[in-house]
Amino acid sequence: MNRRDLLKVGGLAALTTPFAIKTAFAAEEPIIFGAPNPMSGPFAANGKFAEMGMQLFVEQNKTLIGRPVSYKVLDTQGKPATAVRQVQDLFEQEKARFFSGGILSSEALAMGKSLEKQGGILVTTAGADEITGSDCNRAMFRWSVPTYGAVRETVGPLIKLHPDAKRWYTITPQYVFGEGLLTATKDILKENNLEHVGNSYHSLDEREFSGYLTNAMAAKPDVLVLLNFGSQSSETLRQAVSFGMKTNTVILVAWASGLEQFESLGADLCQDVYFGVQYWHTIDSPLNKQLVEQTRAKFNINPNYSLAGAYIITKMMADGIVKANSADPAKVIEAMEGAEYDGLTGKETIRKADHQVIKNYYLLKGKAKSAMKDQDDYAELLHGGQSFLSPQEAGCKMSA
Repeated sequence: MNRRDLLKVGGLAALTTPFAIKTAFAAEEPIIFGAPNPMSGPFAANGKFAEMGMQLFVEQNKTLIGRPVSYKVLDTQGKPATAVRQVQDLFEQEKARFFSGGILSSEALAMGKSLEKQGGILVTTAGADEITGSDCNRAMFRWSVPTYGAVRETVGPLIKLHPDAKRWYTITPQYVFGEGLLTATKDILKENNLEHVGNSYHSLDEREFSGYLTNAMAAKPDVLVLLNFGSQSSETLRQAVSFGMKTNTVILVAWASGLEQFESLGADLCQDVYFGVQYWHTIDSPLNKQLVEQTRAKFNINPNYSLAGAYIITKMMADGIVKANSADPAKVIEAMEGAEYDGLTGKETIRKADHQVIKNYYLLKGKAKSAMKDQDDYAELLHGGQSFLSPQEAGCKMSA
C-alpha cells in the first residue's frame, strides 16, 4: 500500500481522539501532546503524515515518568489565528502543555508567542529564520534548519555543480517562510556575482502557476529555484516540466517535503531535478534505521519528512520530560536547552542560545526510473551539511 492509498482508506480516522492507556494508570493524569498541523487545505497531506509520526511515537512510549501518554490532533487549516485558538483551547480545557507541529512558519510563530505567554512548549519543523531569530522565545524550539541554512546547503552546492549557470529566477510564496528563502537566495547569488533575473510571488492559496512560469521563461534563466512548499512546489514543478523548462533550465526545489512529494510526482518528472530536504529515509544513523523499521512495520511505508519530523520533535520533548523528571514546562525547557542526542540525522544539538537544532540539510538529485533500486529510491544524495546563523546574526533575544 502506498502513501496515497493509506490516506484514502481513512486509516488515520481513529487518530483524531487521544490515545491513552487506562489500566494501571487510570488515576494519573496523562501527559498530552498536542499536534497542531494543517489537516485540511493545500498542506493537508503533510499534516496527515505528521499525525502518523506522532501516533508512532506515542504508541511506542505509552508512559513517561510514570504517567500515561496521550495525544490530540488539531487542524490548524494553515491559518495562524485558527492554530492559536486550537492550541489555547487544548491548553485550557485539557491541560496540554506540549505541542509538536506548525508545519507553516506563520502558524508556528503565532503559536510560539501564545505558548510563551501561557507557559507551554512548541517544537516545530517550520523554516522561517524568525523562529530562532528575531522572534525567538523560550517556549519555542525548531528541529528543521533555518531558511538561511537550507539555501546555503542547496544553492551553494548547485553553484559549484553548474559553474556556467549565471542567470537565476525564483518563484516564492508571499509569507514569512518564502521571504526568508528569497532573501537568503539573493544574498548567496550576490556573493557569487550571479544575476537574479526575476521573482514571482504567489499566495498560499494559489494552485495555478502557469502565469508565473511564463514570466520565468521570458527572463531566460539558467536556473529556476522553487521556494514554495508541499503541493504548491509539486504543482509548480509539474507545470514547469510540461512547459519544457527541464530541457534547458536547471530546476531546484529548495525545500522539498521528501518521499511523499517524489511519489506524487513520479520518477520521470523528478529525473535530473534537484531537491533540498531536511530528511531522507536512507540516512545512516541508528535512530533513523529504527524509525524506518518501525514505520514499515506499522504502516508498510518508508518514513517521509513530515512523519519523521513529527516523530523526532515529539521525542525531543519526551526526552526533556524524562531528563527533568517532570512535566513542568519550565523544567523541561531547561533540560532541553543545550542537549546533545543521537537524532535522525546523526548527532544533533539543541543550541541553548536560540533553541535551534544543529543538524544536516541535504541536496538530492532525482534519478532515472531505470536507475531506481527499489520503489522509493527516487534520488541520489549529493550533499549534506550544516550552515546556520549565529544567535547574534539572527537577532535572537531570548526572554528569561
